[in-house]
Amino acid sequence: MKMRILAIVSGEYGQRHVANMHAFGSPDWQIEVWQAPAALPAIIDYPEDFLPDTLPPADLILSFGEQAGIAELLPEIAQMTGAKAVLAPIDREEWLPRGLARQLHGWLAAKGVACVTPKPLCTLTEDHYNFRQNAQEYSEPHIAEVARWFGKPTLSIDVDPKSREIRQVRVLRDAFCGCAQHVAAGLVGLSADDAEEKAGLLHHHYPCLASMGIDSELGDTLMHVSGNILKNEVGEQVKPYRQVTYLVPGAKSEDV
Repeated sequence: MKMRILAIVSGEYGQRHVANMHAFGSPDWQIEVWQAPAALPAIIDYPEDFLPDTLPPADLILSFGEQAGIAELLPEIAQMTGAKAVLAPIDREEWLPRGLARQLHGWLAAKGVACVTPKPLCTLTEDHYNFRQNAQEYSEPHIAEVARWFGKPTLSIDVDPKSREIRQVRVLRDAFCGCAQHVAAGLVGLSADDAEEKAGLLHHHYPCLASMGIDSELGDTLMHVSGNILKNEVGEQVKPYRQVTYLVPGAKSEDV
């Protein structure tokens, strides 16, 4: 699917995402980047004061900014670019507070622009986002096209049935930040018994840029949620090859 994408960045978080999309995304995407202002006021009355005179035409806007004020600019940016959809992830609540996220959905809906706000970003699939009871369905082809390549990590793990050693790991869908590629490379050669725990360590050491503060909606940190998504993906695939040891109370190990 040919698509024009405008990525809004303001720091390392967005820069990493864009670099990974350039490296592993579709060759049919045309990705432009707008560097947002380094500082924005708490309330923006006139968005045009903080926007350039022109922005490139886009079908999809990816909001990778690291301050809440950027969300207030998105309706004007969508109008300037002619975008049909906006992807505004919540990897840190201070970057897009839940109240502002609700307002953003309303502002963009009034302009006929679709909006998804995955929390965290690596919950995004081609038809839904968010975690468990907070899952939200959506139907928008431009966002779905990006989610074919980036979002909730999906791996294909090849395990030797005799040695139970991981021979190959293919990344079918990477996280936007590239974490799945990093984890996949680190799993090759490991025993199936160790893969799930190692995936969690590799995710943590990448490092994930999601928040380490407890999220009141999820009762956990977004970094931990993100790590568990990847660990569960690995765990389910190696489960048939794991060696399970059963302990029977009162019995010697050689009798079990």
